Amino acid sequence: MRKVVVGATGTPGSLAALHKAAAEARVRDAELWAVLAWQPPGGELGSRNCPGPAALAECRAAAVERLREVLDTAFGAVHPGVALAGLTVRATPGAALVDTARDPDDLLVVGTGSRTVWRRLVRPSVARYCVAHAACPVLAVPPSPLQAGLESVHRRNAWRIPLDLRELAP
Repeated sequence: MRKVVVGATGTPGSLAALHKAAAEARVRDAELWAVLAWQPPGGELGSRNCPGPAALAECRAAAVERLREVLDTAFGAVHPGVALAGLTVRATPGAALVDTARDPDDLLVVGTGSRTVWRRLVRPSVARYCVAHAACPVLAVPPSPLQAGLESVHRRNAWRIPLDLRELAP
């Protein structure tokens, strides 16, 4: 059966991607697979010094709980209208999504998120990785225009810049 694979992290961009993926799954009569990638503290290199399998099991359980929270936030009591499968994968986000959507008939949906210069330096783009490595079509969902406004308010609050009421007038 065909599937629509989407990354689920709980960010506003991933929630928009979840809703777009659910719509695409309904149109394609496909299963919706929400994937949450996780890594042990310190990444894979740091896991070599990890205390043991109990700590890894705890990390995996936390990832499963986080995925439940994300799906509850995205859909709540309203069912997405398609078969929904949640999957937690121990890998980097891009690799987890590309490995899950490996059939040419699948569709991979990713949120692009905001890509400020600072974020590009600190964290690589999952969307770019997926576009470069996926064996199936990739749908990149741009951030909502409201997200840019929300980020602007957060920056304003962080720098304690007063609000100019003239900005609110149309």
